[in-house]
Amino acid sequence: MTQVTVWFDGGCPLCRQEIALMRHLDRRGAIAFVDVSDGTEACPLDRQTLLARFHAQEPGRPLVSGAPAFAAMWRAIPLLRPFGEIARLPPVLWMVEKLYLVFLRFRPRIQALFLRQAD
Repeated sequence: MTQVTVWFDGGCPLCRQEIALMRHLDRRGAIAFVDVSDGTEACPLDRQTLLARFHAQEPGRPLVSGAPAFAAMWRAIPLLRPFGEIARLPPVLWMVEKLYLVFLRFRPRIQALFLRQAD
């Protein structure tokens, strides 16, 4: 049974590696991973918005992005569930979001490193 749907940028080598790790940890198949990079999947938001930030949705809950999306994904994986629960605390979620915003500023440079390593 799917506990969360995750929309991710499959065109990003860094994102692909992270999703590969999450798929490996998701032994129960609780997460539906949707690659929005090729435009073939139905999306709840426009594709550019989904590509700009990490998005997730738990059944019956609103679509979230950034830190709340990571926390939702973590809660679906038993090994990471404690982190997802801790991230429900507003100060922790605030800190994770700030770290995510810093990551987003450096994401293009990090992606470039991954692309160079693939060459």
